[in-house]
Amino acid sequence: MMFAVSMTFIDQTIVAIAAPSVISELGLSSSGMQWVINAYLLALAAFFALGGRLADLWGPRRVVVAGSLVFVVSSVLCGCVPTGDYALAWLIVFRSVQGLGAALLFPAALAVVVAVFPIERRGRALALFFGVTGALTAVGPLLGGWLTAWTWRAIFWVNVPVAIVALILIVLARISDRRRDEPLDIAGALLIAAGMGLSVLGFQQAAAWGWSSVATWACIVGGLAILYVFCRYELRTRHPLINLAVFRDRAFAVDMLVLFFAMLAFVPLFFFASVYAQVSLSASPNQAALYLLYFFVGFAIASQWGGRILDKQGARPALRIGCVVGAVGFALWAGKLTDLSMHDQWPYAALAGAGIGFILAPASTDAVNRAIGASYGEVTGITQTVRNYAASVGLAVFGTVLTHTMTDNVEDTLRARQVPSGVEHSVAREVAEAVTGNADARTPSGDSPAATAMRDAMSDIRMDFAEANQWVFYGMAIALAIGYLCALRHPGRRGPSTADEKPPDSGHR
Repeated sequence: MMFAVSMTFIDQTIVAIAAPSVISELGLSSSGMQWVINAYLLALAAFFALGGRLADLWGPRRVVVAGSLVFVVSSVLCGCVPTGDYALAWLIVFRSVQGLGAALLFPAALAVVVAVFPIERRGRALALFFGVTGALTAVGPLLGGWLTAWTWRAIFWVNVPVAIVALILIVLARISDRRRDEPLDIAGALLIAAGMGLSVLGFQQAAAWGWSSVATWACIVGGLAILYVFCRYELRTRHPLINLAVFRDRAFAVDMLVLFFAMLAFVPLFFFASVYAQVSLSASPNQAALYLLYFFVGFAIASQWGGRILDKQGARPALRIGCVVGAVGFALWAGKLTDLSMHDQWPYAALAGAGIGFILAPASTDAVNRAIGASYGEVTGITQTVRNYAASVGLAVFGTVLTHTMTDNVEDTLRARQVPSGVEHSVAREVAEAVTGNADARTPSGDSPAATAMRDAMSDIRMDFAEANQWVFYGMAIALAIGYLCALRHPGRRGPSTADEKPPDSGHR
């Protein structure tokens, strides 16, 4: 199961490294590329609850196989994207289908793991599962940097051999299937997908529409209103997509809040840090991958440490330590971004990674362990929905912050170089949108005053981008600080006994 879900975690980060190459070859904008990344995360968030429920109704083995096939076929199609006007739409559609495949695959795989291990061994097993699969996101930047040197399309095609091996292992494992004869909550699935999609659309497009736009707030408020209707509907229906009664456990609710604020930073970091490395530090894709590796050194060490804390003391100490360490790490890292030195930043990147490492496995494992009475497929659907919705919102919000700040910074730079006031804003906006596609040697061509000023100001523009990223990293530190305030409400260790446990496919409370 760990091997099967590895490709879904790798795919969360591998595309970020290749972003400048994709933008350059296909002629995409920065905001368009963010949607290519965000489409995958949004589909994950929108359909994870459905995937968890289908694992309960159809059997986890069938859903794992179906999810693997959907994922790998859509991966191949992403790598076959044609150049031209349809490139962006093609990528967004099939990245969304990839997300659907991952949403089917992951909760079913976790349901298998939960079913295999008894409660007294489950904490260690799940800590290993979440820790290793989370650490696999480190493979994405490294593999992406190496494959991009050949062709960026290979970052999608690499999933083919992984999927083949995963399917062979699934057959050899002879996984038993348990099915439940209950109807599928189709109305709930449509409501949660619509609510999440509309709200994230509003956050994402705020960069283009502006925060004062009626359309921006109509999407955000409308999406949240649909999610509210979804919650009310789920509480009334007999066979809900998500059993919201599990949130009556305060520890479970706190686990979800801490995960939400941690994931606001975790997945978006890969996009912003890799693009910062390639733009402000003039790093190659391989060098950008090594830059992100510092983060994962801290993450890997802390994940193991956090798992031991969970076994001995429960989740509360690990969550508190992780939020504090992560907030301090991101804040210090933000302060070093304008030094434009990769070497000077590694201790703070590792510290930020350690903070996330302390949080991810303990919070996820504690949440699942407190889900006795609801099916594990459902509970996994809840935890992963929260995590991936947070990642989508984080990428959208921080992307908006980056674009606005970058535009203001470049405007000031061009104004200082006496670019005509009538064109400075439009030029600055274009730079902010396209900067992720400008490698070190790519400078504007032409003889216009704006193009000449931009050629002269490229070093300043790289610094402008670093300063804009500081606001993003400070925002990540604030998210983890809020997570710490939530962790203070965690009631502490309370694990269910084996006598209290019900089978993983048992009915609702």
